[in-house]
Amino acid sequence: MADTSEDEAFEDASDFHKDEESCLCTSLTSQSLEDDSKENCLLTDDVPAPGDLTIQSISTHSAVLIWDPPEGIVTFELSFFTDGEQAETRTTNSNSAEVEKLKPGTEYTFSVASVTEKDRRSSPVTVTTHTKPVPPERIKVNHVSADSVSLSWESPDFPVGEYHVTCWQGDQLVQEMATKSNKTTFNNLLSDVQYSIKVTSVLVNGSESKMATRYAHTKTNLMGLLVKLGLVDHFKDKLSLSTVLQISEKTITDKAPTSLSSLPWCFLKRLMMVNVTARSVKCVSTVDDNLDSADFDIYNDLDSLVDCMDSSIVINPLDIVTALFLCSDGFLQQEMALKMSMCQFSVPLLLPSCDTNQPMFMVWALRDIVKKFRPHSLGDPRGFVEERIVLSTLPMVSFVRLGECGFSKSQILNKLLSNPQQYHDTFLHHDMDCGDSPRKISDGLVEISWYLPCGNKNIDIFPEPVAVANLRGDIRSFETQYSFLCQTSSAVFVFFDSLDTEHKILTTQHHKAQLFLVGNAQNKNFNVNDLKLVASELNLKKANIILKVKQMNDADFVKNLRSTITNWLKSDPSKMQLEQMSDIAHELGIRVDEDNRECQNAKINAFEITTKIEDTSQFKESQLPLQGKIWKELAKLEKEECRLRKAGDQNIENYKSELQTQKRNLRKEQSSYDMSGAMTCFINALSMSGLERAYFLKWMRMNLDNLSRKSLTGLRDQYKEKCQDSVVNKKEIKELDKQISNSSLGIEHFVREMGQLYESTLTLPKTSKVRQQMVHLPDLCAKLLLDGFPLELVDGDASNIPLNWVRDVLLKLDHLVKPRNKILVVTVLGVQSTGKSTLLNTMFGVQFAVSSGRCTRGAFMLLIKVDDDLRNEMDCDYLMIIDTEGLKSPELAQLDDSYEHDNELATLVVGLSDITIINIAMENSTEMKDILQIVVHAFLRMKEVGKKPICQFVHQNVADVSAHDKNLRDRKLLLEQLNEMTQAAAKMEGKEENQKFTDVMEYDPERGNWYIPGLWHGNPPMAPVNAGYSEAVYDFKKTMVQVFGNCKTSGSNIKDFLEWTKSLWNAVKYENFIFSFRNSLVADAYMRLCTEYNKWEWDFKKHMYSWLTSAETKISNFEVTRTEMDNDINDFLCQLKTKAVLELDQREKVVLNSLTEYFKQTEGHVFLVERYHWIYGRIKEHFENGNKMSQLEDKYLKTILKDILKAIQTAQKQTNSGATVKKFIQNICRELEAKLAIPKDVLDAVMALSNAKVEPFAQSLSGFIQDLERSLKEKFLKLDTQARLQTLRMKPQDELFKRVFGCGKQCPFCKAPCEAGGEAHSDHCASIHRPKGLGMYRWEQSKKLTIDICSSSVFSDIQFRCSETKYQWHPYKKYREIFPDWHIPADPSIQASDYWKYVLVKFNTQFAVHYRAKPADIPSEWKRITKEQAENSLKESFSIK
Repeated sequence: MADTSEDEAFEDASDFHKDEESCLCTSLTSQSLEDDSKENCLLTDDVPAPGDLTIQSISTHSAVLIWDPPEGIVTFELSFFTDGEQAETRTTNSNSAEVEKLKPGTEYTFSVASVTEKDRRSSPVTVTTHTKPVPPERIKVNHVSADSVSLSWESPDFPVGEYHVTCWQGDQLVQEMATKSNKTTFNNLLSDVQYSIKVTSVLVNGSESKMATRYAHTKTNLMGLLVKLGLVDHFKDKLSLSTVLQISEKTITDKAPTSLSSLPWCFLKRLMMVNVTARSVKCVSTVDDNLDSADFDIYNDLDSLVDCMDSSIVINPLDIVTALFLCSDGFLQQEMALKMSMCQFSVPLLLPSCDTNQPMFMVWALRDIVKKFRPHSLGDPRGFVEERIVLSTLPMVSFVRLGECGFSKSQILNKLLSNPQQYHDTFLHHDMDCGDSPRKISDGLVEISWYLPCGNKNIDIFPEPVAVANLRGDIRSFETQYSFLCQTSSAVFVFFDSLDTEHKILTTQHHKAQLFLVGNAQNKNFNVNDLKLVASELNLKKANIILKVKQMNDADFVKNLRSTITNWLKSDPSKMQLEQMSDIAHELGIRVDEDNRECQNAKINAFEITTKIEDTSQFKESQLPLQGKIWKELAKLEKEECRLRKAGDQNIENYKSELQTQKRNLRKEQSSYDMSGAMTCFINALSMSGLERAYFLKWMRMNLDNLSRKSLTGLRDQYKEKCQDSVVNKKEIKELDKQISNSSLGIEHFVREMGQLYESTLTLPKTSKVRQQMVHLPDLCAKLLLDGFPLELVDGDASNIPLNWVRDVLLKLDHLVKPRNKILVVTVLGVQSTGKSTLLNTMFGVQFAVSSGRCTRGAFMLLIKVDDDLRNEMDCDYLMIIDTEGLKSPELAQLDDSYEHDNELATLVVGLSDITIINIAMENSTEMKDILQIVVHAFLRMKEVGKKPICQFVHQNVADVSAHDKNLRDRKLLLEQLNEMTQAAAKMEGKEENQKFTDVMEYDPERGNWYIPGLWHGNPPMAPVNAGYSEAVYDFKKTMVQVFGNCKTSGSNIKDFLEWTKSLWNAVKYENFIFSFRNSLVADAYMRLCTEYNKWEWDFKKHMYSWLTSAETKISNFEVTRTEMDNDINDFLCQLKTKAVLELDQREKVVLNSLTEYFKQTEGHVFLVERYHWIYGRIKEHFENGNKMSQLEDKYLKTILKDILKAIQTAQKQTNSGATVKKFIQNICRELEAKLAIPKDVLDAVMALSNAKVEPFAQSLSGFIQDLERSLKEKFLKLDTQARLQTLRMKPQDELFKRVFGCGKQCPFCKAPCEAGGEAHSDHCASIHRPKGLGMYRWEQSKKLTIDICSSSVFSDIQFRCSETKYQWHPYKKYREIFPDWHIPADPSIQASDYWKYVLVKFNTQFAVHYRAKPADIPSEWKRITKEQAENSLKESFSIK
């Protein structure tokens, strides 16, 4: 039924109030109303007045009056008044009258006077009364909860004394109240009940209106609570883990909850940070402030103090937990259960639904909990058991309550499971925050926790592991839950005060469990005879009865209880896996949370793969073959192709060609494999709906972890032993590491295989059917990233990046999220096993895909969405978190390439990150110093490409609360060490201007260091997470969000990240860490800047050229235009020099201002300079096309002649009538002195015409100018374009040549032109270098053109000699000793030089003839390069989209 009814019903209040007549007020008087009578009205005492004036009836809008007529009087005058004003007067010949159109709820005075035939009137008689009030209108039910209804109504126009409001359940009056307000609330109602609310308006005199009725149906307890908590929308549309993990204002606010709806989010925020105070959530109250108030009056303020203790703002934490589990999807439930277990909170086993009374068995929610413990029965004292808790075969002991119990069952359980040194509230009880608040929806909840021994007999309470279940509420109300516990538990402990008639459920229930009665003999209702009767019926022994007798405290009682459980454990009780309890749940009609279709389908798909895994190593070889030996060999070949360490005496390009052939053959071998059955199932499952895909991945991860855990445990133990024995051969350790790698199997291996499947098909034609079948794989993986699944960036086993795969996945991701594709990259570096992944998990709630039993290998990236409320502040849409393999890991430290491996990883991830978190464990501080050297090198290299990441140091396992203050000296020492390392690294890198760590990193020693205590509070496995750890990480997270917002490098998009990845990894492979403009992003930015600068430079040159031409013209015309007032030519030249300096300064400022404004812009358009190889020919072609040269000449000719004609007209006006032609000509020359150079000898001949008149001379001169235009045009037409270009002072081909080919310098080896732009640069560089044979290099003995490419040679061990080396052999690697102004970086890719290789192959013979050499020996791989590949290499190298 709906909460409210739109129909409004009215009832007469007299049905409920029988004293209606008392509402009428009648007043008779003989008082004369002279003041109120009309003028000219004659009032006489001898006219008899009407008698006994009575209100016969009254309603809301009318009144009926009756009076006794005096004898002989037949006419009466009726008047009535309201608020002292006369409303109406009328005459009537009747002794009664009905007055209508009155206002409801208004006081009226009626008067009646007798009127004679002579219009004489008697004194009036009066009566005063109120019209009936109307009932309240527009009654609205504003809020309905499980126990309350709030409503309001519209106030009428008349004054109401009060409203009478009643609440009815059928015919039964439930509550009534009177209120002067137009709104009210009924509390303490029953849930899920239909109520009728009746409202009556009551006047001051007690007159009541009819009743207006509204109907309201109270919500169920569940829905009522969900409304209060703001979770009602999530009861159907479940909360997801991704929503909770979003970076939002809620996750970083310190504001205490002020409303009930903020409590769930406060709980979730703390729980996701694994904070043990998560259950202590309540709304802030002013009670505490009032208690401390100095002016508190014990007599006057005590009542208000009691009233402000409002229980409506307090909710039992168990209700919050239950509500959140009911409103969360399966994955958030798993995360909540996992974090609660880490906090040593009990977790839901049977989740109640008070609306349906059908609980839910939460096996799926508990599947992610893995526990590690050491039972005393384990033979190996150093061994341990690590199991997924739902698969652990354990005895379960349950605790329930029958009727009332005078002591707290949950509190007793907490004492039972805690030793004196490590007490913890596993189960929530009434003495905890809000624990005494009445439970609304959590009765019927069955919680579970576990006692797990650590192996120390002095600490362990029980020698073996045991599951502990606790039912909330009376078992008589929850028989289903009680029956479930009786059939799944090994023992059930029943707490009670008295048994009398309440014990029937104990004797009628089918028991598989051993029953123990726990009685409170201290309670006055305890009856020992009842206990004897029940014990007899149940055949209980003395050991099965535990009593808390008088004079027994809790400690002694818990000791007895603990002893009983210990003895019971020794009796080898029955054991059961939680997973197996699903069958019992089904039998009892209990729902199981993983019974939904998506979960079951995903389970089938996952088990189809994992059940076939018997030997992990063999499975990987047969089902995941592409990532094994082939992929690792490919990774080695890619690095060797760049580093050329094994080239020996071979020709470099031939050696590289051989490497490429090997790569191609390996790829061919890869592509020859058919997709395995396991991969087919895996990819098909990923192609399912989003929910089913998520379930599948979770099933796969859990199953694979279970398998890896079994196979890796023994190997890890052997590995630790071998590493501790320094005598052991490194080969043994390396072999063990290989076995561990082969035995490790996680989802990352399947996704890695997807990447290799995809990459292997890229060598096939685009139309290939096999390639077409793989084209959708990047899209699948991009969706995984978007769902919060980690993607492997660096393959830790092969130490390589599958760039094509990563590129296409990120491009698909960019397409999926556009336009919201801005990311901020956060990376964590540190020594292995120092809690990096745990730190990230606590900060952001993320779990990286790492196989159980080993730490992160390589690097994984994961996306976290930024909520709208922080998007602008952080200037990004997603955080990309990169978790890395521990640097200097113990296993890799034993291997030869450890330092190189760490160097590569650190350089890559530091280069990719905007913010780098360096994780330092106090016990590993010595090892960390070695790591810092690597990190400093990486930071220094990033500065060289214009990137200066922010650095934060996290010091873990710091116990002292005042660590930050006490470690001031350590921070100073750390900074000194960092500065020393920076100086050393800068010296090694040849960048000695960097003297301080802060030169290469954004680092504040005071704000950039965080001290975090140890993770556990006590001894695991029963230790909860340390609250200090959670709080410290939370403070760090809050600060980091602020740092994100202040990050100057924020706002990069996914494509930018991809370009950085490609360029950085290329630099890593080449070991070329100072890689100048190899990054295409930097290249684009540099190209844009060069293009703009060329424009500014050309404007500058053009302006100065025009000014210089004008100055030269003035100098030429000086003698012609000189007057007696002018100085000599030397003074004139000095003036021009001064003007030239001022002009240069002004134009320099213009260029600098343009440069400043350019860098203020956040974005710019890419303009690529077109490269002309035959510039002069292109200029000729341009001007000859469409007669453009003639058009240009015509334009400038007209401009010049127009200026001359204007000068003639101006000179005429300036020349006096008597002046000579000479003076007229001088005036013309003065007008044209800056525009036209006039030869003095020609001018002298004209000035000889001293007798000529100025006027006719001017006319003739103007006519001559017009003839001159025609003559010059005819002359120009006779010249060809080449002749015209040769006559120009500034040659356009020369200017363009400088723009395109920069400074004109060429590579000393291959003659590639410098492309640095302009002339003012210290280092020459070229985008692509060529085979040196194209630069006229040939072998001395064979005379064949050489095929070596200098960008490869400078990374090899070969040597060269030339005139600059005085023909002495010199290592290519040290070429800068000979050519210090040339910088030759590695090619941006292996294919970068394909264009020039293609050119040499195609024109090998022609070049040989031209250079008087023999044709080069072409490597076989070069001959495979197609024209299309050659063109693509150019486009990629020059960033041509």
